[in-house]
Amino acid sequence: MDTPNAPEPRSKRHWTSNSALLAALAALTLVLVWVAQTTQERIAANQRSGITAGLNALMPKGSYDNDLLADAFTVIAPDLLGTDRPVTVYPAWRDGKPVAAIIRPIAPDGYRGPIELLVAIAYDGTLIGVQVLQHDETPGLGDAFEKREAGWLDDFTGRSLQNPPQQRWTVRRDGGDFDAFTGATITPRAIVKAVRRSLEFYQANRDRIFAAKGN
Repeated sequence: MDTPNAPEPRSKRHWTSNSALLAALAALTLVLVWVAQTTQERIAANQRSGITAGLNALMPKGSYDNDLLADAFTVIAPDLLGTDRPVTVYPAWRDGKPVAAIIRPIAPDGYRGPIELLVAIAYDGTLIGVQVLQHDETPGLGDAFEKREAGWLDDFTGRSLQNPPQQRWTVRRDGGDFDAFTGATITPRAIVKAVRRSLEFYQANRDRIFAAKGN
């Protein structure tokens, strides 16, 4: 007569259950790590794409011949660039000669928070153009950034520290030369100030910006 199988010891069943749970947790952790890495890579790729698009809009191909992203470096100038964090500068060269610098300052006092800009400045200190990289403004205010409101950012092109004079580097409501957005003043005032301070930073640091590369 066969002897019935003895029941599995409770301690063994408990060990097996814990092993399965640990294996499941390990697998879940790997999945979460993979998702986080994939998300971070996607965000980084989207950021690079946005920056590249902004750079190309300000500096068309043919106007420079170096790799803007590869030659970029960071600076810290909170008083002029609007943040305690490092700010990226992209020097542009052609045939070994400096052409322009594109700076990524912050306008810290936008209506709904900081606004990240790209400010392109020609070697002689004249503004080539301005792009908005990131903002939290409402869709109505953001229309000016997306060019649906006739070219508000285009008004910066050709400006410099002398054009207009310093006291008129603000919106018309404050006695300046720049229009405000339809129904808004705080955000355009913040952007105008940030652009002006970027020009001041450039004027004070032009030689350092282009010191890394000679003719």
